[in-house]
Amino acid sequence: MSDPQFCCSSYESEPSLPSVPCITSQLHLQHYYLSNIQHHCLNTLKGHTSYVSSLAFDGKFLYTGSSDKEIRLWKCNDLNSDFEFENLTNNIVVVGKGAVKSLVVLADKLFSAHQDHKIRVWKINNDGPDNQNYTRLATLPTLSDRASKLFLPKNHVQIRRHKTCTWVHHVDTVSALALSRDETLLYSVSWDRTLKIWRTSDFKCLESVTNAHDDAINAVALSDDGDVYTGSTDKKIKVWRKIPGDKNHSLVATLKKHNSGINALAISLDGSTLYSGASDRSIVVWEKDDGGDGMAVAGALRGHTKSILCLAVVSDLVCSGSADKTIRIWRRGVDGNYSCLAVLEGHKGPVKCLAGAVDRSSRCDTSYVIYSGNLDCDIKVWQIVVPLPYGDLES
Repeated sequence: MSDPQFCCSSYESEPSLPSVPCITSQLHLQHYYLSNIQHHCLNTLKGHTSYVSSLAFDGKFLYTGSSDKEIRLWKCNDLNSDFEFENLTNNIVVVGKGAVKSLVVLADKLFSAHQDHKIRVWKINNDGPDNQNYTRLATLPTLSDRASKLFLPKNHVQIRRHKTCTWVHHVDTVSALALSRDETLLYSVSWDRTLKIWRTSDFKCLESVTNAHDDAINAVALSDDGDVYTGSTDKKIKVWRKIPGDKNHSLVATLKKHNSGINALAISLDGSTLYSGASDRSIVVWEKDDGGDGMAVAGALRGHTKSILCLAVVSDLVCSGSADKTIRIWRRGVDGNYSCLAVLEGHKGPVKCLAGAVDRSSRCDTSYVIYSGNLDCDIKVWQIVVPLPYGDLES
């Protein structure tokens, strides 16, 4: 399968969604609040020789993966210090034949998804406070997993007209990874249209949902209640759930509102809100219904002039990166509407991935740091300082 990020016009925006009302607030009351938002670029990290496609931040280290097949490690002691690029022998992991598409950190392990259809697991070895090195623990599916499925015909699935393989294999680019809340399960999605679930203790593939979508799957997000959301080039978001007593996940809902391929998903910290970004330039906001069993459209966030390529939730902020080379920072108000707090400009190409953290620097302000990677090969580090809402200031 060819790269849907390029052949399916992800960077050439489709028309927006006239059927979904905009929920960006225009209240005059917020003028003072918004005018006092401070944001600036702290640093630009250089080193990758091709576009940066994935980021993961674990509190002290930033991991970046790119189409140059490398994962790089960046270390920062605190928010105000310069980021340091460690020496090459300790800080570059050459990771095989395919571009790095997604990264997940779990304790002393780093999971990486690749364009060569593989998921790799790296052991993070701490040799000292300023030194780390990596050894490859496994490549998924593992040899034992493959061997145990090889000789039973029921374990084989057809992938082409005259070719089959065991169901534990991804057979196209692994596009995204996500961890369960208890960190015992790793979820992977692929352009091969499958959703797979792996046990993090021994890397065994526990389940594969074949033909989960009608086209390439680009995004996966997990809610604390166990629901799994997948977003695809087929313009649909599907909701998967393991019903009590069942061995495998079942499809419980299909969310249709976008009119173009879905590139990104993110979930609010409380699990009540899902954000989806697509090539139609809109971020659709989905909220749990009154019964808490389904998702309903609350509205759309508009402002980007080209495709939405990535989303990240950082505390109470929603961050969106776009092919228009900008990052927008959104926040939900008490009235249910959203405000665009800032537009971060400075990248020279489409913004492909985002990560972030929060730093409570004072009683009156909240400081956030946002990391962005894009097709100009650079990673930018942004600081955003947001004054507390009026109610908090008066209390």
